[in-house]
Amino acid sequence: MQFVVISGRSGSGKSSALQMLEDMGFTCIDNLPVSLLPALITQIAASDKADLKFAIGIDARNISGDLQQFPSIIQSAKFNEKDCKIIYLDSASPILIKRFSETRRKHPLSSQSIGLAEAIQKEKEILQPIAAIADITINTTNLTIHNLRSVIKKSVASEDADVTAISFESFGFKYGTPPDADFVFDVRCLPNPYWVPDLRGLTGLDQGVINFLANQKDVNEMLTDIRQFTEKWVPSFEANNRSYLTIAIGCTGGMHRSVFLAEKLGEYFRERFPNVQVRHRQLPGIGNNESAQTFGSSSKLPHDSTRQTTR
Repeated sequence: MQFVVISGRSGSGKSSALQMLEDMGFTCIDNLPVSLLPALITQIAASDKADLKFAIGIDARNISGDLQQFPSIIQSAKFNEKDCKIIYLDSASPILIKRFSETRRKHPLSSQSIGLAEAIQKEKEILQPIAAIADITINTTNLTIHNLRSVIKKSVASEDADVTAISFESFGFKYGTPPDADFVFDVRCLPNPYWVPDLRGLTGLDQGVINFLANQKDVNEMLTDIRQFTEKWVPSFEANNRSYLTIAIGCTGGMHRSVFLAEKLGEYFRERFPNVQVRHRQLPGIGNNESAQTFGSSSKLPHDSTRQTTR
C-alpha cells in the first residue's frame, strides 16, 4: 500500500505532480479537507488490498486551524514508514508571482484586500505544518514540467525506494546558483577552455573540450576530491532517509568545466548507485529556455537539461 500527500504553494506544480501519480495508477483526490483525512485513512486501513495506491492533494484552502491538525493525524495513522510519503512543492516567490501573472489565474487566497504577493506569503505560513514534516521537499523554481514528473516518479517508485537519488547539476555562476542544491562546488579556479579559440564555441560534452580538461592536473584532482567527498557522505544521507541529494558544480558560464565534471561524476557513480541524474542548466541545443513548459502555463521557465540513469 502506498499513501502519498502532495502539498505546497499554489503555482509550484501540485496539479502536475498529482497527474503524474494518476498516470502511475494512484487514486488521486485533490484539495481534500484535512478534517476528512482521518475517515479516509481509516477506510484505507480497513481494506485488505495490499496494492492500494492513494495520492492526496492538500492546499491552503482548508478551514482555519485544520492544517494545524495534519501532523497529529498522520502520526496517529501509524503508517509504515515505507508506505507513507509527504511531498512538499515550493518555488521562489517571484517565480510564483510571475506564473500567476502570466496565466492570469486568481490566487486562491487573494481578494480585494489581499494582493497576490501577500497571498503567496500568507499561503507559506498556512502550509508550514505540512512543510515542517515533509519527507521530500522539491524546489520547482528551475524545473520544467518534464523534470518535475521525473522527480515525482522516482520519489514514489517502490524500486530503490530506500536508496538516495544523486543529482549532479552543472550551472554557471553568472546565472545564479541552483536553489535546491545541497552542496555547491566552485570550479572557476580550473583551466578554462573558453580561452582556447578552437574550444570556445564547444561544450563539456564535446570531445575537444573533454580531451583538454582530462589532461589538466588540477581538473583531475578536483574531480577526485568531489568524488571522494560524495562517496564519504552519501551513506550518511541514506542512513537519515534522505531521498535526494543534489550536488551542483559551477563554473563561470556553465558550458565547459562544470559540464565535464558533472558528466564524469555521473559516469562514476552510475556504477555504484542505482539512481543517478546528470543535469545541465545552461546547455543550449539539448533544450533551451524557450522550449521549457511551466506548470499549468504556456510561459517559459529556465531550462534544466536532464540526463538520468537507473541501474
